[in-house]
Amino acid sequence: MGPDLTGTQIKDVKLPNNCPKELLLEKHADFIAAYGKKKDDYEYCITEFLRMSGVYWGLTSMFLMNKQDMMEKDEIIEFVKSCHHDNGGFGASQYHDPHLLYTLSAIQILSLYGCEVDTRFSFCALATLKLLIYCCLGALAIADSLHYVNADMLGWWLCERQLPSGGLNGEKKWSLLFIEKLRSYILACQDEETGGFADRPGDMVDPFHTLFGLAGLSLLGSSDVKPVNPVYCLPEETIERLRIRPELLE
Repeated sequence: MGPDLTGTQIKDVKLPNNCPKELLLEKHADFIAAYGKKKDDYEYCITEFLRMSGVYWGLTSMFLMNKQDMMEKDEIIEFVKSCHHDNGGFGASQYHDPHLLYTLSAIQILSLYGCEVDTRFSFCALATLKLLIYCCLGALAIADSLHYVNADMLGWWLCERQLPSGGLNGEKKWSLLFIEKLRSYILACQDEETGGFADRPGDMVDPFHTLFGLAGLSLLGSSDVKPVNPVYCLPEETIERLRIRPELLE
């Protein structure tokens, strides 16, 4: 493929003929349930700074697949509580300093389980969700400011991100978003042996891309995955239980 507007060469992937074409739900559940069990592994040790977010990615994936019973609920809740600080924030793991990102993940985890939380947690949750939502559009939705967005222009811009493989990039290339090609691309990012999703077909799978692979399929209408809220990246049933009503583009 040719260069983009900045002169950077655009790279796409060619989907192999034998790539997965169906959602491997059971394998993904097994992948998430087993992830992080080997606490002596090198990878487990060097990713301690991501531990709280990792639990959120994995647990949300399991809720979307309706496989949350495979997770150790009591152990997870105790871990989250052990990372709490007196100022109301949470760290990435035990003995880590409190941080807005991991406070957000902690609140999301407790929200999934419907736990009652200290009012200081609630304050941190609201502050975090206002300040640290993962995309600009999500931030505007939470701030009830989507009237600043030109939905038609944004929709076209997103459509123009699609590459021939079905995946999306950062520069416009196509004029229409082909839903089936996008679904095929996401499914091709699965690992048929281990379970889990990667960012591109053939790359290493991880809980982060597994969550957003499942969330993407949910938004594309997959009946195998629960509906996901696109603003908070939590199951819609959790958002409804919390009585949160983020603004959405019509």
